[in-house]
Formats: sequence, structure tokens, C-alpha cells
Amino acid sequence: MKKSKVILLAAALSLAGLCLLTSLAAERNTTAEPTSFQVAEFITIRWDGPDNTCVIRPSGKIDKLKQLFGRYPRPDGVDERVYYMTVAMNAVAKEGYEFAGMANDEIVMRRSIPR
Repeated sequence: MKKSKVILLAAALSLAGLCLLTSLAAERNTTAEPTSFQVAEFITIRWDGPDNTCVIRPSGKIDKLKQLFGRYPRPDGVDERVYYMTVAMNAVAKEGYEFAGMANDEIVMRRSIPR
């Protein structure tokens, strides 16, 4: 009877020690960079009329959208700014970007990139 109590106590202490060690190991590993961390890159579409609207890419390259707008003539009675900004957003969305925010005459779109 005494041996079974000792074995039961040893098993309980072993289990408690194992739980404690695994939780401490998890806390120590928080300084390492997570393997599934993602970074986002952003594009800004800046409205300055149909001739000067541009896309500012993450690399700093600026693309004018005049040629893109030429392929989609604006229907009569449709607001010019809203129509062409929608065309620009759809073109950028085809590259994997999604809407992130808007301020005045700028639309910001983001895309997640795995590290």
C-alpha cells in the first residue's frame, strides 16, 4: 500500500514538472520570430483629375493611370472622380490588393506578403 502511494505521488510530481517545463519553454521562445508572420505592403491611388491620377507603389515607383482610363470611357451622368477611382481600385485589386482606407483624394490598398 505504501509503494502505491509513493508511485502515485511520483507520477503526480512528474506530470506537474512536465507541465511547468513546457509552459516555461513556451515563454522563453517568445523572442524568436514567428514562422507564420506576415507583412503588408501598401499602394496609394492619388486622384488629381483623369490626366494626372497615379498609383504610388511600395517601391516608390509612380504609375500614371491616363492610359488605363482611356480604355474605360466615362458614361454620361456619372461622377468623374468616383468612376475613375473605381476603375483604378479594380485594376489594383487584380494584383491582390484590398481596400485599407481613404483620405481626401487618396485611396490606400494593402496586400499581405508572407515572410
